Amino acid sequence: MTPEQAKASIGERFGTAQVEGDKPLTVAVPVDQWAAFARFAKDTLGCRFFSFSTAVDWKEQGLEVVARVDNVDTGLSLMMKTKLGPGVSECQSLVPVYRGADWMERECYDMFGIRFDGHPDLRRILLGDDWVGHPLLKSYAVDTPHPPYR
Repeated sequence: MTPEQAKASIGERFGTAQVEGDKPLTVAVPVDQWAAFARFAKDTLGCRFFSFSTAVDWKEQGLEVVARVDNVDTGLSLMMKTKLGPGVSECQSLVPVYRGADWMERECYDMFGIRFDGHPDLRRILLGDDWVGHPLLKSYAVDTPHPPYR
């Protein structure tokens, strides 16, 4: 599927999505359509390879979750984005669609505090259970004393 065909297909199914570029095709979807768009990307667009997932703290604008998926047969690459908005830190999990999202969503939870609804095992992955806060948030005080890391 070409990027132009993918844009047309996305526009038909998700009229509210913003689509930009072509390599990768960047698609911004509303947070309530995050998992539905991932399912569409996998089943309809053939993007079966989950490359990565991460988050960005835009301070006043809130958090944004970003994931990249690819169709290795046709070369179609999708960069999926969703803004959580100020004060919102919840998003649907992509683990039911892409098993590879498991540890990356756990990392986003650990570093940014984003709770992924429907995640099978959402707990810290990099920091200890006694760690307070989420270090990649811009509101995190870097001079906060912590117990020594083991």
